[in-house]
Amino acid sequence: MSMNTSDRPTTAAAAPAWYDLALCAQTGPAFFFPEPGSSLRDAKRLCGACEGRAACLEYALANDERFGVWGGLSESERLALRPRA
Repeated sequence: MSMNTSDRPTTAAAAPAWYDLALCAQTGPAFFFPEPGSSLRDAKRLCGACEGRAACLEYALANDERFGVWGGLSESERLALRPRA
């Protein structure tokens, strides 16, 4: 996961509970929102070591996050998890 700086809640109360524990909170958003065609490997590796990974993925799916790496999954990987209409 990664909230980009414009998505970052302005108050601590607004931040999801898992965010303070998330490893992405300690890195810049560009790491999780790379330029098109860039590797996602490092972002996914960091997510894999994060204790907030499952909650982050849940958040991304519930909030229809379409860009970046969230919960260790890319946009297309998250899309594949969505129920087909």
